[in-house]
Amino acid sequence: MLEHKKHNPLIALLGAAALLMSTPVLAQSAAAPEPATSTAAAAPAAPADAATSDSSSSSSSSAKTDINFVSMFLGATPVVKVVMILLAICSVISWILLIMKLMDFSSLNRVSNNFLEAYRGARSIADINRIAVSDEFAGNPLADMAAVGTEEVQLSKQAGLSISGEHKDSTLTRAQASIHAIQAGLAKRLSGGLAFLASVGSTGPFIGLFGTVYGIMNSFIGISKSHTTSLSVVAPGIAEALMATGLGLIAAIPAVVMYNVFNTSISAYGTRSEQFVSELMNSLSRQLDKGA
Repeated sequence: MLEHKKHNPLIALLGAAALLMSTPVLAQSAAAPEPATSTAAAAPAAPADAATSDSSSSSSSSAKTDINFVSMFLGATPVVKVVMILLAICSVISWILLIMKLMDFSSLNRVSNNFLEAYRGARSIADINRIAVSDEFAGNPLADMAAVGTEEVQLSKQAGLSISGEHKDSTLTRAQASIHAIQAGLAKRLSGGLAFLASVGSTGPFIGLFGTVYGIMNSFIGISKSHTTSLSVVAPGIAEALMATGLGLIAAIPAVVMYNVFNTSISAYGTRSEQFVSELMNSLSRQLDKGA
């Protein structure tokens, strides 16, 4: 009985110790749901962040889509706008000249071919003159050369000169001088508009560069005033400035190409006219030797 009482305090002490050791575990298990609550409370914030990121991405994408040629032109400074308009007008005039020159040279070569075919079928100076002054070949340079050459021979003959005798050389000299006068005017006629193309081709890039320099300078002034170097602030102004250089190249490159093409065509027709002058003078000399 005494031993049983002695063991009871020991058992009670061990039970109290076990209870004290189990108390923190219970406290921790009771506190464990709190992170879940805080996580649950923080969970609704994620859609808000996603919505914010979506809105920012959509606004940035809309900002990107707003940058186009029209918006860049409308947003440019007045000086850059004037440069762009000037270059656009020069480009339009260059293309108009291109169409006109192509039509002019096409008609010129076609009529010249028809005239040469008819001219080579003539048998006398009078026939050459009749063909040259016909309405079918009116305004053609080769026909005009033949007309003035044969008219000079006829005028010398009407003046009573011996065009087949002692005055043959002087008659041919006067006829050749009249032909060369028409030939000199031919170069001026065919080269019309080339000076404009040469000017646009040589100055277009520099005019565009002036607009670019002015636009970038204005952009840097805006950066200094806004105290920010954000790309969204800097990019539109620089893009507007660079657009001026692009328009300068768009106007200049076709103008240079057109100038070279037409200059080559003029040189080719000049060579053709030189050959015709030699052929015409030989024909006139031959007819005078025959006593025409």
